[in-house]
Amino acid sequence: SDLRQMLATKSVENIQFLPFLTTDANNVGWLGYGCLKGDGTLITVNAIGAALQTLYILVYLYYSPAKRHVLLQILLLLAVVVTGCGYFALLVDSETRLARLGLFCSVFTITMYLSPLADLAKVVRSKSTRCLSFPLTVTTFVASSSWTLYGLQHHDLYIMVPNMPGIVTSLVRFWLFQWYPPGQDKSYSPLMA
Repeated sequence: SDLRQMLATKSVENIQFLPFLTTDANNVGWLGYGCLKGDGTLITVNAIGAALQTLYILVYLYYSPAKRHVLLQILLLLAVVVTGCGYFALLVDSETRLARLGLFCSVFTITMYLSPLADLAKVVRSKSTRCLSFPLTVTTFVASSSWTLYGLQHHDLYIMVPNMPGIVTSLVRFWLFQWYPPGQDKSYSPLMA
């Protein structure tokens, strides 16, 4: 929906850039983990995810009035990815590489899933779910539940454990949508007739 909004309005107004960037980095990390493990599902899903997030980043950059700031964030991410690739390829022995990359990806995924908690305080304070995306909440719940079950099925704690916070934060957001329905967050009061 964010991509559709950017293309329709030819603007990045009210769309945050950091989620695109962090999700792309997350996909690239899990793609590397999938390649090391030889897991076709991880490779396919994360290659598609990385390609889509890169597309979102390019569209965001195209429509952003602050191109320099966006480019600096992209370059910083690329530096982190290249440094990480160098670290895992050159400094970590092949026997522990999969475990260390799995741990790194797990911590990064947990951080991603917990980052919306800052918005939850804003929702409770304003009694408005306007800053939350219901489709994103549904997608996060389905994706994190699916990956948790996948990790459980394959006995892979690096996949299973970091997706559990996604389930929890999605359930909290569902509760907030129930508690503060989107229709009630009007910033005006009706006129008396």
